[in-house]
This record gives sequence, structure tokens and C-alpha cells, in this order.
Amino acid sequence: MSLYTIILITSISIPFILSFDKKLQFYKQWKYLIPSIVIIALFYIVGDIYFTKIGIWGFNRDYLSSIFLFRLPIEEWLFFLAIPYASIFLHDVLHVYFPKFKVSEKIARYLSFFFIALSVVVLLFNLDKAYTVYIFSVFIVVLLISFFDKSNTINRFYCTFLIILIPFVLVNGVLTGAFTTEPIVWYDHTQNLNLRFITIPIEDFVYGFTMLLGAIMLRNRLKHIGK
Repeated sequence: MSLYTIILITSISIPFILSFDKKLQFYKQWKYLIPSIVIIALFYIVGDIYFTKIGIWGFNRDYLSSIFLFRLPIEEWLFFLAIPYASIFLHDVLHVYFPKFKVSEKIARYLSFFFIALSVVVLLFNLDKAYTVYIFSVFIVVLLISFFDKSNTINRFYCTFLIILIPFVLVNGVLTGAFTTEPIVWYDHTQNLNLRFITIPIEDFVYGFTMLLGAIMLRNRLKHIGK
């Protein structure tokens, strides 16, 4: 079993088991959650395939199985299912057990305006860096969409993402070489800001934020339509 596979199984095993908790009943979200995760994942997978093709990032075969699909290892495909599932589970746990763990709508809007303005500045000064341009552009779009999200998901997500960052740093730390001789996922740092937290590119934090927020907002929208 590859190291990447072990990371994914470790990440999702406890959230999956606890999905049947009587108070949370996370399994009842599956009919809305799974389609949302898959739809959002397809967008990011297309970008993943393209950036792998042109060498923006790549994968160390020493830590992978031998199964590849469109240049991506099978573990990378499963990453876009397992990690969002585990992260959104944690988001919902915090929502159920700590319902006041959120910021006001006013503060959320100020934060979003700040991050949009910051992203525009980052883009203007780094138009030659493909990963930076890609993910900060997505960041701006997702934040703009959040202004029209009537469920005010962003109010809670600004807080819950801070907790999600704990397992995020552990998982991405392993993937980017913090605990291994060579990284499982390597980057061409000329195509990003080359600013890292431990071994994790700053862009990865924005990547995770947009992917999870997009999936949660879509899940909530599907729930609203379903009702």
C-alpha cells in the first residue's frame, strides 16, 4: 500500500465512522454532500491534470501505486473525495456542537473584501506565476459567489477553516515532504510565490479554502433545493 493511500485512509477513516453519530447524523448529508464534492472536484481535477502536464507540479512514484489516469495517480483522484469529506465533516461537527462559533455577517463581508483586494494585488505583481494566478483568481471568484450565498456559509467557514487547518497542515506537510526524504507532491516554485509554511506553498492554503468553501456552499444550495 502506497504512503499516499495510507494518508488518505487515515484522513477519512474516523470521520466516516463518526458520520453515524446520533447527534450529528452526518450520513444523512450524503445525498447532497457527495454530488457537491464530485462537482467541485471535477473543476480542480481538470486544473490538476493541466498543471501536471506542463510541470507546475508532479508526483514522486516512490510513494504511489502504479495506477495513473490522465497523468494523475489514483491517489490524487481519491484526494479530491477523501479530504473534502473529512474537512466538511469537521466543519459540520463544529457547527452542531459549537453553534456560536462564527463571525457576524458584517465581519465576514469585511474579511471577504480584504481578501479580494489582497488577491488582486498579489495577481497584479505575479502575473508570471501560473499557480499563483490560477488559485488567487479562483479565490476571488469563490468569495464573490459567497456574497450571494443566502445560507451565510462564509460566516461560519472563516472560523471552522482555522480548525480544519490543523489536519490540513499535517496531511499537506506529509505530501510536500515535511516528514519524508523526498516530497510525494513536488512543485516548480518559479510558478508560485515560493512562500511556504514548513514545506507547504502558501497557495495550497488558498486552494484548500476555495475547494472546501465551494463544496459546502453547493451542498447547502442542493439541500435548499431538495427541501
